[in-house]
Amino acid sequence: MADLKYNRILLKLSGESLMGSREYGIDPVIVKRYAEEIAAVAKLGVQIGIVIGGGNIYRGMEGSADGIDKVTGDQMGMLATVINALALQNALEHKGLKTRCLSAINMERIAEPFIRRRAIRHLEKGRVVIFAAGTGNPYFTTDTAAVLRAIEIEANVIIKGTRVDGVFDCDPEKNAAAVHLPEISYADVLKQDLHVMDLTAITLSKENNLPLVIFNMNIDGNLKRVVCGEAVGSKIVEISKQKS
Repeated sequence: MADLKYNRILLKLSGESLMGSREYGIDPVIVKRYAEEIAAVAKLGVQIGIVIGGGNIYRGMEGSADGIDKVTGDQMGMLATVINALALQNALEHKGLKTRCLSAINMERIAEPFIRRRAIRHLEKGRVVIFAAGTGNPYFTTDTAAVLRAIEIEANVIIKGTRVDGVFDCDPEKNAAAVHLPEISYADVLKQDLHVMDLTAITLSKENNLPLVIFNMNIDGNLKRVVCGEAVGSKIVEISKQKS
């Protein structure tokens, strides 16, 4: 068995990552590949919690959603995350994994309500736990929901899967000269306004000394490399911990 750096992780995926090359919606090929990556890590004995966004569904409706107020729009986004969570749950179960979907909004016929102790117990039993519906409140992103759930389940790290190779000093998709930053402090992320995660998420991580790893989820085997401690992507930590 591989040596593990992290035994309990919170994996954050964006809803947009599920689109693949589509303009909106869910690409089953991408969901299947993500399920394979997650299954490979679960087989190592890693306890896995997952938070997934909903931008592939709700933002795909923006062209016809004029006039929707912020609270209603956020509620729609929360429901979109439930759709994505169910799609990923189904793909994971096809890989033979035991899963549970826990929702911050009560919908017992679809998902269990989020209860912290129950979530931890599921993880201890080797089940992959997918946290849906964000925090259950408007004005909070799924980035913030990921940090909150990671703290609640006492995860070792938040691992955010993106389509770029970590944190850069500017957007690498817009600037080919962008410099990769393998390690950076929370304070510098905020100071440089790097848009890695929203400000609330970064601040909450900083206050709880919760490390973040940002990596490219679209490279086969990368998730496994991260949990085994390989130098993949970028790590965001307290300055005092950067050299540890």
